[in-house]
Amino acid sequence: MSMIPKHIQNHLDKLGFKELRPSQEKSIKAGLFKGKNLLVCTPTASGKTLVGELGLINRVLGEEGKRTGAMGVYVVPLRALASEKYKEFSKKHPKLKIALTSGDMDSDDRYLAAYDIIITTSEKFDSLIRHHTPWLEKVEVVVIDEIHLLNDLSRGPTLEILITILRDQNPKLQLIGLSATIGNAKELAAWLDAKLVEDTWRPVKLRKGIYFDGSIHFPNENAK
Repeated sequence: MSMIPKHIQNHLDKLGFKELRPSQEKSIKAGLFKGKNLLVCTPTASGKTLVGELGLINRVLGEEGKRTGAMGVYVVPLRALASEKYKEFSKKHPKLKIALTSGDMDSDDRYLAAYDIIITTSEKFDSLIRHHTPWLEKVEVVVIDEIHLLNDLSRGPTLEILITILRDQNPKLQLIGLSATIGNAKELAAWLDAKLVEDTWRPVKLRKGIYFDGSIHFPNENAK
């Protein structure tokens, strides 16, 4: 696609990507590389993580493929998921300085200023903001995975406050929300002032059936 910056295309080539999935193409057209806020609502395994990943890389690396001094944050709901994403990103981007922080809530983690991408949980990121972590002013893009948890009774309030504070402190910050299940996507996109990216493509066809007496019956398929 002509809308992909050269350094991003080189990055995709190194990772072995020969073509993009529908949600990824739609995200690029919606302004992924132009700093637009995005809310990506597509099925599981449809390529949402790469959208967030490319948004981070676009800000962290300049046109020459060198660090710009900007930072990016990838927010997940669980510490186990944070650890998984940290391993995944570290393996894919050995030249970038990637850090994982999800523990001590009484620390401002100033040492993270030396890193490019921070993987963390919403609770930890909220704590960092409340501790006035100095490197936050360098953060230019935040990816929020499983953003539908705004509706969760335990994690929702923290996530909502986190997003509100981020937008208030830095109106130019790029926010990228990712989710496979949002019932009020248009309303959430409006609240985030984000472009809504929706698509139904999935790598494996979804089949709905009824399990009974040791076998699965697929009514719609059998009716054909």
